[in-house]
Amino acid sequence: MIARMLLFGLLALASLGSGAWGALALWYQLPGGTVVKLLGSVTWSLVVIVLAGVAISRRSWLPPGIYLVLYALLLLWWSSIAPSNLRDWADDVSRPLTGRIEGHQVVLDNVRDFAWRADTDYDAHWETRRYDLDHLVTADAVLSYWGSQAIAHAMISFGFDDGRHVVFSVEIRRERGEQYSAIGGFFKQFETTLVAADEHDIIRVRTNVRGEDDYLYPLRMDKPAMRELFLSYVHAANRLATTPAFYNTLTSNCTTIVYHMARQIEPRLPWDIRLLFTGYLPEYLHAVGAVDRSVPVDVLRERSRITERARRTRATDDFSRAIRERAP
Repeated sequence: MIARMLLFGLLALASLGSGAWGALALWYQLPGGTVVKLLGSVTWSLVVIVLAGVAISRRSWLPPGIYLVLYALLLLWWSSIAPSNLRDWADDVSRPLTGRIEGHQVVLDNVRDFAWRADTDYDAHWETRRYDLDHLVTADAVLSYWGSQAIAHAMISFGFDDGRHVVFSVEIRRERGEQYSAIGGFFKQFETTLVAADEHDIIRVRTNVRGEDDYLYPLRMDKPAMRELFLSYVHAANRLATTPAFYNTLTSNCTTIVYHMARQIEPRLPWDIRLLFTGYLPEYLHAVGAVDRSVPVDVLRERSRITERARRTRATDDFSRAIRERAP
């Protein structure tokens, strides 16, 4: 008797947990406006609660059976929701990055070079650029914090011996008027996009327009590894241009994608929880020897902060040079 009651209790808890997921899935993906989404989520929640209550009070197997059928139908609907490259995208993610590899040179189409005055006030500019990988000399990890110490946006900036830099950034591909939601990122709300941009665009907009706090960490990589990482970004961009993919806050974000690409270069690179809590990525990079280990990580972090130097720049300044004036 006790075992049966425990079993029904566990089934009820499982139903409530999966039912909560279902309510959120309906809220974020049910076609229609706010009223339709609200009605769908509330109706689903009430059905789950009633079935769980009946299962516990009457100790019947019928409610769990009904719920399994309903949940299977929900999963079938969920699996039918596919990513797309054909939406009304926000201007800054409207064009897909693609690349062509021509020997030791790479031609990137749709490199972003916006002049930002505010999030809604900017001059949009896209370019096709050619990069010679024989002249690739640096790779820097850039972390941008906007609130929590545990969460940051991670980007990789590649530098060439002529002073040029290009930043690769894995981001959500927002539709026009859409806002970022960490919870929505678990429920297929956003596609993934890969942006290549100038530092005075993609870093300066964060420090000087959005008020974020940015850090630049020079990576300890040999040239073959830098080259392979650069090419990994190009291949990833080409895949996304032809095969869209959903962004996921936990499993497919700005850091986990970089980690998977880096694992192709160094298979022994360990997985770590700090790859999910990206604000602590410097500690991870320090531990695996990817950044300067001659100083403690706290000192390295202090030296790597570029926010104030970035905020002192004007639109016409050499931004890349300015933020590296006192870099470690």
